[in-house]
Amino acid sequence: MRVLIAPDSFGNTLTAVEAADAIATGWSASRPDDEVVHAPQSDGGPGFVDVLAGRFGQVHTETVPGPLGASVTARWLLDDRDPDHLVGYVECAQACGLHQLGGGPTPRTAQTADTTGVGMLVDAALRAGVASVVVGLGGSASNDGGRGLIEALGGPERALERCAGIDVVAASDVENPLLGPLGAIAVFGPQKGADAAALVRLEHRMAEWNRVLTELAGRDISAETGAGAAGGLGAALLALGGRRVSGATVVAEATGRDADIAAADLLITGEGRFDSQTLRGKVVSALTATARASHVPVLVVAGQVTLGADEIADAGIAAAHSIVDHAGSVQVAMDDAGPQLTGLTRAVAAAWPG
Repeated sequence: MRVLIAPDSFGNTLTAVEAADAIATGWSASRPDDEVVHAPQSDGGPGFVDVLAGRFGQVHTETVPGPLGASVTARWLLDDRDPDHLVGYVECAQACGLHQLGGGPTPRTAQTADTTGVGMLVDAALRAGVASVVVGLGGSASNDGGRGLIEALGGPERALERCAGIDVVAASDVENPLLGPLGAIAVFGPQKGADAAALVRLEHRMAEWNRVLTELAGRDISAETGAGAAGGLGAALLALGGRRVSGATVVAEATGRDADIAAADLLITGEGRFDSQTLRGKVVSALTATARASHVPVLVVAGQVTLGADEIADAGIAAAHSIVDHAGSVQVAMDDAGPQLTGLTRAVAAAWPG
């Protein structure tokens, strides 16, 4: 069989690339004659650049300010397959990710973390002569509305000039607006360490910054889909003439995912937690929909599976298997995620009737 291995990341335990490697190792151990194709996935969050870099392009490394100002090493990808239309892929989590705080998020980090480093990565891509720059949004520690990015590009007017004629893409599956009860601060601020007092200050600061973005864009972009992504970084990109595209769609189109699925005899995908949220437009559900259209069976391996057998079948999935069930405990599943995922997949492959 030709087996397509296309997982998303497994929360904070495995990147999509690591998960794909673990699944492929387990499957091949039980079925060495099958052809295994690696196709890790991303929705624009952490791992976005690595997923794409496994398929094409040149990885460039830059030293930029992290979310709190200390220098970090960050990568961006230059897609030079078409010399007349270079594309730069930037992952905001590389420069302002929660994992770069040096500890857990706090009210102070929620108000201090910024996107300056992301702006410097975009600057590097623009200096390389790209016709398009795609910024993956997700996993950020920042709540600055993209102010740091715009300042790194020379300030509002200069940033707008530099992005004129460039196809700027905000790659995110987050649809939240910038402000209000469904906005960047109210919904994601608590996840980034903001307490009640910080939430009030941040919302006020964001509303003030939105006036600058409104003047820059010539319209109020605060209610537009995806403006609230990555602490409002989505809004800054929209104000610079950008457009929002689903991060999962960006990866699918850039890597020829639909053709990969159509050519497969089996699709194996997965994520950290396979639950009802998965079926509402996340990476695994998009993969499953494409596979169903091509009559390709789907297996899911996940950290945890909370859906019932009927829900799994109704979603068009042949079976879903849990690392926690295989490992015997949540702690072992998290502490030993890679080997446990390999062991689970080995067992699943041994029992697969295909």
